[in-house]
Amino acid sequence: MIDVHSHILHGLDDGAASFEVSLAMVELAAGWGTTDIVATPHSNLEYSFDPDVVEERIQQLREAAGDRAPRLHYGCDFHLSFDNIRDAIEHPRRYTINHGRYLLVEFSDMVIFPNTTEILGRLIEAGMVPVITHPERNPLLQLRLDSLKEWAAMGCLMQVTAQSFTGRFGRRAERFSRVLLDESMVHVVASDAHDTRHRPPNMKEAHAWLSRKMSKAFAGWVCEANPGAIIRDEPLPPLAAGDGEGERKWYRFWT
Repeated sequence: MIDVHSHILHGLDDGAASFEVSLAMVELAAGWGTTDIVATPHSNLEYSFDPDVVEERIQQLREAAGDRAPRLHYGCDFHLSFDNIRDAIEHPRRYTINHGRYLLVEFSDMVIFPNTTEILGRLIEAGMVPVITHPERNPLLQLRLDSLKEWAAMGCLMQVTAQSFTGRFGRRAERFSRVLLDESMVHVVASDAHDTRHRPPNMKEAHAWLSRKMSKAFAGWVCEANPGAIIRDEPLPPLAAGDGEGERKWYRFWT
């Protein structure tokens, strides 16, 4: 499995509290079957983002973990704010995964800009592919399914948190993650890991859940194939017609 969203770098945001925790997190990820993990520290009003420091911390972690760790990659959890948007348009590869085209985009829990569609369009025009992170956990986006559909039609991708499917983030997030499945709007699953206990880098349970409830092919598509294309800066591969379709409706009674 390939995890494109994690907060494994210590001292940069609300993720790993120490280098020792960073090291433990990547070792846990390896034990759960993750072969690649993208370090995506926040860039928002609370945490500044320094590409050089991110690269430096990734290299330190690589050297310390050695063969015990998955392959580590560069990224950012990019918050939609005026300064961030302007800087990303001026420097399209500063915040993207492995400096390619894919940009993790985090929405505020407090407000959705009325011109969000225009903002996402400008990011796309600048050569980026917005990957909207954990829409199922955002209380405002839970009420904006039509907007999510519009943004997906524009070319945005939706990344759901692995533990949302199994109820870790509450009933509303669990239900909306299944609504997104029903609408064929889950493109990527990632851990959004912050620590070793409460929000660990565990994608194994979600992969097993999706294999049972959708199909093994679908689980592989959102946990391996699509994230793999993202870290290689390639277009997403198609999902074979019918993969998971026969099992997709089972949870309608719960939404």
